[in-house]
Amino acid sequence: MKHKALLALFGFFLLSPVISLVLRAAVDDSAVIEADTGIAETAAPLLVYTITIDGAIGTVTDDRIAEAIAEAKAGNAELLVIILDTPGGFTRPTWSICKNILNSHVPVCVYISPPGARAGSAGVYITYASHIAAMAPSTNIGAAHPVSGGGEVPDSVMNEKVTNDAVAQVRAAAERHGRNADWAEKAVRESVSITANEALKLNVIDIIAEDLDDLFDQLDGREMKLPWGSKKLNLKKVRTEEILPTWVHRFLQVITQPDIVLILFSIGGLGIVLELYNPGAILPGVVGAISLILAFYASQTLPINYAGVALIILAIILWVAEVKVVSHGLLTVGGIVSFFLGGLMLIDTVDPELGVSMSLLVTLTAVVGLTVAVVLWLIVRAARRQPFIGKRGMIGKMAEVRTDGFVFVDGALWKAESSEQLEIGTRVEIVDMDKLVLRVKRIDT
Repeated sequence: MKHKALLALFGFFLLSPVISLVLRAAVDDSAVIEADTGIAETAAPLLVYTITIDGAIGTVTDDRIAEAIAEAKAGNAELLVIILDTPGGFTRPTWSICKNILNSHVPVCVYISPPGARAGSAGVYITYASHIAAMAPSTNIGAAHPVSGGGEVPDSVMNEKVTNDAVAQVRAAAERHGRNADWAEKAVRESVSITANEALKLNVIDIIAEDLDDLFDQLDGREMKLPWGSKKLNLKKVRTEEILPTWVHRFLQVITQPDIVLILFSIGGLGIVLELYNPGAILPGVVGAISLILAFYASQTLPINYAGVALIILAIILWVAEVKVVSHGLLTVGGIVSFFLGGLMLIDTVDPELGVSMSLLVTLTAVVGLTVAVVLWLIVRAARRQPFIGKRGMIGKMAEVRTDGFVFVDGALWKAESSEQLEIGTRVEIVDMDKLVLRVKRIDT
């Protein structure tokens, strides 16, 4: 028995290191689990990006949203929220935005906000393309009928094609996200609009949210269908980061507005005209050339009607020709009319909110026309005025003989020659000039 007890004690002594290691590992594992739990409890909040789109939808808007989607994917964001307030926009960038949203690997929520905002025309298509459609109270959505700059009547074949294509686009997006496709078609064909409450009842949108916090609370735990599969949103604890436009985006957003394009054309045309009227002034020519280049660049991002551009260029040509052709102001008037019609036709759209402002067009036409008319009047008056320097300026002036061989004219003594004898004090007329010698004749009294 003693030997068995000694053997048992000796065995326990040998196994004690192993038991110690096992117990330590168990303790360490529990510590790791506790540490991991602590990390999970204090983990950094998930990231949600926001981007604000306020104004007409154009090429710059398309670039900003595409970059925001790419940045959200690179940052492994939980959600991208597009805060939208737009009267509408142009077709090409709208289709591109919808395509980018539909193929986004990050859930995209279009939130029509703040109160009083709207998603008109292009905003309807963008809202329907989004994975989540939300509106703030006192907002509206609708009036999505596509408009064309060609001025076709509603029954025209081209207008019918454009409308049918728009209907197909919006219905496809509605079916993908389980929204009301019939109302979407009605918004396109009949330009109907509804409030946020009506939109929620008709299954046009998914949520009405007071603000972003309310939006996140309602979206938390919602299942999203994405191109690569499904994603369950975790918005219990999030950190929002706004994607602001760069200075390049801000600059391009300014110069690609229809009103600004017309102003650039006006400054460019006026600068070129003034430079041609007064060669060597440099500043008007430089400013005019830069303005025209910016205007032509902006024309690439807008649906420009090139007949309008041609009329504006014709106005510039007529104003320049006024100097060379005696038209008694007819060319100037023709240039003003051509400029007005060109501005009226410049943007290829019949939507007044996307075209050139009529008040701005009238003001610019008046200012540019008046400026050209005043400059032309000054040039014509200067051309008709008697020269006051050089040979042409001296011939015909009156002078007085002061000393033998010299006459006094314009406050200075000039050497003079005459075919007759002239006494001091005689009044003479300058008839010719050879270098710095005047030829004079006596004035008959």
